[in-house]
Amino acid sequence: MKVLVAMSGGVDSSVAAAELRREGHEVVGVTMRLWGGESDTGCCSVSDVDDARRVAQQLRIDHLVFNFSDEFMTGVVQPYVDAHRAGVTPNPCIECNRHLKFARLSQRARLLGFDAVATGHHARIERQPSGVWRVARGADAAKDQSYVVHMLDQRELAYTLFPVGHLTKAEVRERARALGLRTAAKPDSQDVCFISKTGGRETFLGHRIPFRSARVVDETGTQVGSVDAVELVTIGQRRGLRLPGGSPKQFVLEVDVEARTVVVGDESRLAREELIATGAVWSHEPLPIGSSVMVQSSAHGTARLGVLEVAAHDYFAVRFSEPQRRVAPGQSVVLYDQDDRVVVAGGIAR
Repeated sequence: MKVLVAMSGGVDSSVAAAELRREGHEVVGVTMRLWGGESDTGCCSVSDVDDARRVAQQLRIDHLVFNFSDEFMTGVVQPYVDAHRAGVTPNPCIECNRHLKFARLSQRARLLGFDAVATGHHARIERQPSGVWRVARGADAAKDQSYVVHMLDQRELAYTLFPVGHLTKAEVRERARALGLRTAAKPDSQDVCFISKTGGRETFLGHRIPFRSARVVDETGTQVGSVDAVELVTIGQRRGLRLPGGSPKQFVLEVDVEARTVVVGDESRLAREELIATGAVWSHEPLPIGSSVMVQSSAHGTARLGVLEVAAHDYFAVRFSEPQRRVAPGQSVVLYDQDDRVVVAGGIAR
């Protein structure tokens, strides 16, 4: 089988390519050039491209570079900026997976005659007896990345491979060391690639949108603090609100960008019994109303039990078995089956 492997310059994708080559596949590595601006974090730096190229040399496979910078700007960076402008908390890494690392890459791979694409994600792809494909959690619970690849539909699942999903992170590193790969001890990438460590989110956004100050008020409407940029405030935030010293802990309950107002209150006021998500993507068909599901709202968060109350093709609603902390609008919400093992849907919290 001819497989195009997305090589980010990290150890996981390096071992993914090595595993496929060991299995006898015709493997070609590719690194996507996405962000053309300043980068000292994430997976878009010059050194990452160089690491991927050198690993490909070590494995004796061809290495390509695809320039998707225009698509990255329109599909990831600009929506990130627009979300902050509107007071919404975006998840750019998931949008990058959605638009670039799977949809766009798969499209290019098909045009070039590849039989499959592969990445180094810690997740598994399973085909159930019914013939339906599902994303399943990776073998290493601490590194599981099924949450960030929840958007894969049946066509993409049938065309995608996750060669390290059955391995723990320790096993991945051990295989890389055994092969002498230069990425064996390389730290994991944790940050958004286009947000530099030196400048940070505030500097990046400050060059692209005008910041507006806002009042911070309690639930009676009394001003208790202020912020310089309402566009940087998110639901659940506690710091940076300029609240008087010695006051009880207060958390952001609401953000109204147009009114330039941030409402704060006790943490208990963030509790919600229901969650609504739009832009839903079902890995197959929507589940029946009343189905028990596990709900995860962050990459490494704990999934919580809920019952599906609405299951339309473009949105869903879940009622939790017990109240949960509110998910900030704009964040991804992923539904797993009642065994908390395979992905059934994902959407964006409203």
